[in-house]
Amino acid sequence: MNRALKAPSILDDFHALEAMTRRPVRSAAELDANLSHIYAALAGIDLDARDLDELKDAAPALMQGIFELRMKIKGQIADWHRLGLVTPAVEKSIRDVFRVSRYAGDMLGELNDGYDQLDPGEMRLRAFSGANYNTLVNPGFNDGYDIPFRDGDVMLVRGTAHNSAAIARIGDVDTQFSHVGIIHFDREGKGWMVEALIEQGSSITPLEEALSHDLGRAVLYRHRNADLAAGAARLIHDRVKKSLGRLRRPILYDFTMRLEGYETLYCSKLIRSAFEGASLGQVILPTFKTRLDMKNRDFFDAVGVSATETFAPGDIDIEPEFDLVAEWQDYRMTSALRMQDLLMDKIFEWMEKHGWKFEEDFMIRLVSVLGKGSSYLSEEAKNLMKSVAPKVPINMPRRTIAVIAMLHRTGEGLLQDLKAFEQNTIRMRGRPAMPREIDAHLESVRERSGGHIGYLAAPRIV
Repeated sequence: MNRALKAPSILDDFHALEAMTRRPVRSAAELDANLSHIYAALAGIDLDARDLDELKDAAPALMQGIFELRMKIKGQIADWHRLGLVTPAVEKSIRDVFRVSRYAGDMLGELNDGYDQLDPGEMRLRAFSGANYNTLVNPGFNDGYDIPFRDGDVMLVRGTAHNSAAIARIGDVDTQFSHVGIIHFDREGKGWMVEALIEQGSSITPLEEALSHDLGRAVLYRHRNADLAAGAARLIHDRVKKSLGRLRRPILYDFTMRLEGYETLYCSKLIRSAFEGASLGQVILPTFKTRLDMKNRDFFDAVGVSATETFAPGDIDIEPEFDLVAEWQDYRMTSALRMQDLLMDKIFEWMEKHGWKFEEDFMIRLVSVLGKGSSYLSEEAKNLMKSVAPKVPINMPRRTIAVIAMLHRTGEGLLQDLKAFEQNTIRMRGRPAMPREIDAHLESVRERSGGHIGYLAAPRIV
C-alpha cells in the first residue's frame, strides 16, 4: 500500500482493494487472506512518504473511497455468512478493516480541516450534520436531503468520556463505539431515542437531543425487514415508557453484560430484547458475539462484568441483516477519540500482560462510598463523581464507582500527554501521529513511569 496514497492514482488503488471484496472466494481462508491484505495496506500507510499538499487536495475523494470500501464489505457480510465463510478469523479481519479504515478516513478529514480542534465551550455538531464531509451516506439511501431516519433504525455511537473508550475496547476485538440505541417515531411523527444509560437505566430521549449530546462518531444502521424493525422500536419504547410512569419502576442498568434475562438492560441488550420480542424469538442478536476472556479480570470484576461473551455495541457493525445507511464524525474530535482508543488499548495491555491494577487512595474510597451524597464533598471529589456519571444509579456497586473514577483520572493524564505529542508531530511533520507511533510513545511512558501511571500500578516485587 506504500504506493496507494500517491495522488492521482489513489482512487485506482482503492478500487483495486474494493474489487477484492467482490472477488468470488472458494473458502474462508481465501476470504480472510483478502481482508488481511486490505487491513495491511491501510495500516501500513506511510504519510512521511507522501506529498501532503497533494494528499490534502485528494482528501475528499479518498475519504469517500474509504467509506465505499467499508460499505462494500458490509454489504457482502450477509452473503458470506450464508455461505458459511464468516469464521472467527474472518470476523476478526472484518472488524480490523473497519477500525483501521475509519482511522484512515479520520486522519484525512483532520488534514482536510486543517487540524481544527474543538475548543472548550465551542458548540458541538448535531450528528449527521456539518460540512467538510462530516456525513458519508450510502447511495442507496441518499435522496440529497437530511438523513431520513426511519422507525426501528439503530444508531451506533461513541461518546467522549474515558469510560466510553473502555467500553469500546473491553472485548476480544477492538471497536470504536461505546453505545447503541433504537429510534422510534410516535403517532404524531416525533422521533425518540430509546436506550439504556449507565446513570439512568432504560430511558427515552427526544431524537434531536440525542443527536446533539456529546457525540464524536455515529453510524446509522437499518434492518432489512422494515416491519420487524418498526415493531421492535414500538415494543421497547412502550415497555420503557411504562417503566417510567406513575409506578416508577425503572429498568435498571445491567452492569453484568450477561445476555440472559431482560429484567435489567444495558444498551445492546435493550436492542436484543426489542428484536427478539418483535420477532417472537426468531431474531436473536448478535450473530457474532464479543468475548470477554481477559486473563486479568480485575477490571471486569471491579465494574461488575460477569459475562464471558456478550452483545457489545460494536457487534451491530457486522450484523448481517442490518444495512449501513450513513456514517458521521466530527473531525474536530476524532483525533482525541483515536488517542483515547489507543491509550485504553495500552491500559488493558498493561493489565493483561504486565499485571498492572488500579489502586484506590483515600479520595477514591471516599467518593465511591458516598456516591450520590457527594454534593457536600470538595470540588476535587465532585469532579471525580462527574467522571463516573452525571447521576450515580442506585444499583452501581461501590467498587464500580471507584474503578470508573480511577479510569477517568488515569486516562485524562495520558490523554493530555498524547495531545501534546500529537501537536508536536503535526508541527514537526505536518501530519498526525500514526497509531504505531502513539503505541510506541505510550510504551515509553510506561518504561519511565517507575511502576505508577495515574491510579494504575505495576505488581509489587516481593
